[in-house]
Amino acid sequence: MAIGATLHTFAVQLSDVDRGVYQELDLRLARHPSETAEFLITRLLAYCLEYEEGITFSDGGVSSTDEPAVLVRDLTGRITAWIEVGAPDAERVHRGSKLAGRVAVYTHRDPAKVLAPLAGKRIHRAETIPLYSLDRAFVTAASEVVERRNSATVSVMERQLYLELNGTDFASAIDENRLA
Repeated sequence: MAIGATLHTFAVQLSDVDRGVYQELDLRLARHPSETAEFLITRLLAYCLEYEEGITFSDGGVSSTDEPAVLVRDLTGRITAWIEVGAPDAERVHRGSKLAGRVAVYTHRDPAKVLAPLAGKRIHRAETIPLYSLDRAFVTAASEVVERRNSATVSVMERQLYLELNGTDFASAIDENRLA
């Protein structure tokens, strides 16, 4: 955990009907002092939406320069999925695409503004990399109810995300774009 980081715990009931994933998760997220609450929520939701065996948050979180916000490793330790959050630069996405079999980007920002700096840049297999965007108002509203200890239910059905966080309900479509 980074110096000065705030630890947030989330007891999550995950029900992803689209993928057939149903799990109870006890998650601990270290929030770096420079990390916004919106980034924290997007990172949490990216983890839930990508949940599979071997998934983990990177050690450095937002301050990590060598790893994405979320990654998946197989039993040998090899990275199989590289999950970026926010607005990563082309070099990070390119490196992740070369290291992992699968790459995805999750953002709470305007997808056009995230895609613009990546256009025309060298990104390995850019056409296979999805950019998933969540409604900014949804993420902002959810970030306003985050506490140090949190209870959440995350449900996904037909690419619609339903979040109950600390007794408050939110919903957002999960929009998908491609990097190329």
